[in-house]
Amino acid sequence: MEKVVITGMGTVNPLGNSVEQTWENATKGVSGIGPITCFDPENFLVKIACEVKNFDITEYIDAREARRRDRYQLFGTAASAQAIKHSGLEINEGNAARVGSIISAAIGGLTAMEIGIVDVHTDSPRRASPFLIPMMMPNGSAGLTSIDHGAKGPALSVASACASGQDGIGLAWTLIRAGVIDAAFAGAAEATITKVAVAAFDRMQAMSRKSLGEATPRPFDKNRDGFLMGEGSAIFMLESESHAKKRGANIIAELAGYASSADASHITAPSETGAGGAQAIKQALDSAGVNPDEVGYISAHGTGTPLNDASETAAIKSAFGQQAYNIPISSTKSMTGHMMGATGALEAMFCALAIRDGILPPTINYAEPDPVCDLDYIPNKARESKIKVAISNAFGFGGHNAVLVLRKYE
Repeated sequence: MEKVVITGMGTVNPLGNSVEQTWENATKGVSGIGPITCFDPENFLVKIACEVKNFDITEYIDAREARRRDRYQLFGTAASAQAIKHSGLEINEGNAARVGSIISAAIGGLTAMEIGIVDVHTDSPRRASPFLIPMMMPNGSAGLTSIDHGAKGPALSVASACASGQDGIGLAWTLIRAGVIDAAFAGAAEATITKVAVAAFDRMQAMSRKSLGEATPRPFDKNRDGFLMGEGSAIFMLESESHAKKRGANIIAELAGYASSADASHITAPSETGAGGAQAIKQALDSAGVNPDEVGYISAHGTGTPLNDASETAAIKSAFGQQAYNIPISSTKSMTGHMMGATGALEAMFCALAIRDGILPPTINYAEPDPVCDLDYIPNKARESKIKVAISNAFGFGGHNAVLVLRKYE
């Protein structure tokens, strides 16, 4: 089978509205936290989040069209436009059927959904927007990207909770390797800084209730107390190696492997042993033909919740054995917050950039080691390290585990 390579990237997230701005802030350990402005949090115990800032969608589409798209779709619109521009790929009638749009969302248009429900229940059925259904659809970003750019190959969205982005990228990888398509937009978009989402995750005791100025989230730290909500989109342009080389594309990195698994144990709690995560890691490495001792960096799921971080640490130890103690690991959710389905896609992007630049992003807010989490989590400051292979973990409610393997292109 052919190699799958990355030729373009685009992102909008709490650290920046472009790939390079985001990467600069991530390597500097900048926090994307601020007060919640997406809604009035006066009656909420959680009052801070990682929102996208200074975002102007009219750089990509006109204001009239923007009003017909949910917030998560606007993020996907921007990231997709950046990715194809970065790649230099031109979609035309000759190749359109060979270009896919696999852009996932764990939830989809939650902002539009909340507004629609309130309008109908408190006012009138006639208050429902005629655009409400396409704004709500979790496949909406995939469909709109295909429309915006004329991509006529498969247009799909994978919903596997917080593993959605990884699984969508993995599906695109599978389709390209199988020869079904030559190229694909691949990634995810999400916008869940809403009243319902914040209230529901807080009721599950999954969110940090710290105030602005306090160190949070704190992945892998002994005093971690949950995640903060993030939002945004991260999208790759993936191509088969031969397709990319034929058109003289700049290849950023190889997407070398992918695997997914299920814990089959609990709808929200990860397996204490990390068995499902370990299985996905091992299978992803096998699919890439990578030995465990070749891995130079792990982008952890690292939510900052007591259960996840302990389980993921156990999974890494199970997959790598003693070698786990030699691999630098970081959770960039300490800076971006938890972007739900989109986070894994952004974290895979950080892997590609780490391979490109030889810089590993840090886990900020790390202060006190936890005996249960005793690996190298790149505390607080980025680290220079020339690596050839990185893996990105994403684990989600439902027991979903997805792992991507990225490799230096040679």
